[in-house]
Amino acid sequence: MKKFYIQTLGCKVNQYESDGIATSLEEQGWKKGAKNKDTDVFIINTCAVTSKASMQSRQAIRKILRENPEAKIIVTGCHAQTEPDQIKKIDRIDQIICHKDKIKIANHITSNCGNKPDLLFKKTDHGNSNSFSGFDHAVKGKMTRAYLKIQDGCDAFCTYCIVPYARGSSVSMPEKQVFQHLNELKDSGFKEVIITGIHTGMYGLDFKKKSSLLHLLEKINDKKPVYRVRLSSIEPGEINDGIINLAKKDNILCDHFHIPLQSGDNDILKKMRRPYNVELFEDIIHKIHDKIPSAGIGIDTLIGFPSESQKQFENTYELIKRLPISYLHVFPFSARKGTPAYNFDNKVDPVIIKNRCAKMRELDKAKRKIFIADNLNKKLEGLVQHKSDSKTGMLKAVTSNYLTVFLKKGNDHRGKILDLIPEQCDKDLNIIGKILN
Repeated sequence: MKKFYIQTLGCKVNQYESDGIATSLEEQGWKKGAKNKDTDVFIINTCAVTSKASMQSRQAIRKILRENPEAKIIVTGCHAQTEPDQIKKIDRIDQIICHKDKIKIANHITSNCGNKPDLLFKKTDHGNSNSFSGFDHAVKGKMTRAYLKIQDGCDAFCTYCIVPYARGSSVSMPEKQVFQHLNELKDSGFKEVIITGIHTGMYGLDFKKKSSLLHLLEKINDKKPVYRVRLSSIEPGEINDGIINLAKKDNILCDHFHIPLQSGDNDILKKMRRPYNVELFEDIIHKIHDKIPSAGIGIDTLIGFPSESQKQFENTYELIKRLPISYLHVFPFSARKGTPAYNFDNKVDPVIIKNRCAKMRELDKAKRKIFIADNLNKKLEGLVQHKSDSKTGMLKAVTSNYLTVFLKKGNDHRGKILDLIPEQCDKDLNIIGKILN
């Protein structure tokens, strides 16, 4: 039995696609191997979100080549798509698989393994000729919660982002296929499915008979193929009253929203080519909090965009400070070759960016403390994870509003959704709780 190993860099969507490739290979008689010389084929699923991510992708390829001189090496992912010439410079790579053909890797390896090396590459499509490429069956992975990619690609072309060049225009999984995958996940015992995509809020807009994310979520809410679904991320301008209402109690959508802000300054947002302003963002956050006070609200920030002044940074800081945010993801700006922002003038000094990020991370801790305190000693619904925590040995549960609660007891409840109470929080913001009888 031939063995394969997949190394994944980058985002959750990349991990989803790697898990799908692995499942397809296993269905064709392959076995998961280790990162050693007994493995026949190595697949490196690369990332290109920053120049550093691209460099790390090439480093990962070279390391595998050094340690496995006899193995077949296949490279795919966003870095392979945006800069294939960089990949071709690395000796002994057998195949470069373009993004559109990523889901066919299992078939390609099975039919070509052992043949002479070849290079496969297609440019990404933009426009109506593009169509969604998905796996035939649900991707289950090894986690307690499953992911389902319902959308791919992006038409936004924010000035700092390489993703539209890597993944092409926005395309959506047909609704019938969405429900097929959700039903398969339910039959496999999954209680929560995380709905994901590159620009999830664009779902359905590429169909001949246009649909929407709200329309899909309403159908999921009516049919309830699984116990609950969670949105991985959604743009501020694509959150509407209907979507917020679906996150209220007794509906299927988790009361958790992850919303990219990037900057709290309108001039910087314009330079980023973000399709909203600070006023819209602030209104959306208050609307969610007013309708669902328990909701977890996470945001992304991009610090140190070219020409960002101290005052513009403070605008971002003060905006987040006054809003009912639950947590932040803080990213330093990294100039990405191939994007407009790469050539923007007035770059911010890296030391200044580092200091600003540190200040934002302190704000993140303060926001987390407030949100945790608001949830202590309240009854919440949590999904108990299959794996125990590696440090404490305790089980963990993820609540609907996205808190992780360590459980005093619960070995018999792995994979179940139960009522629990978070009772205390330590200095490292670890939450300790108990399952209710």
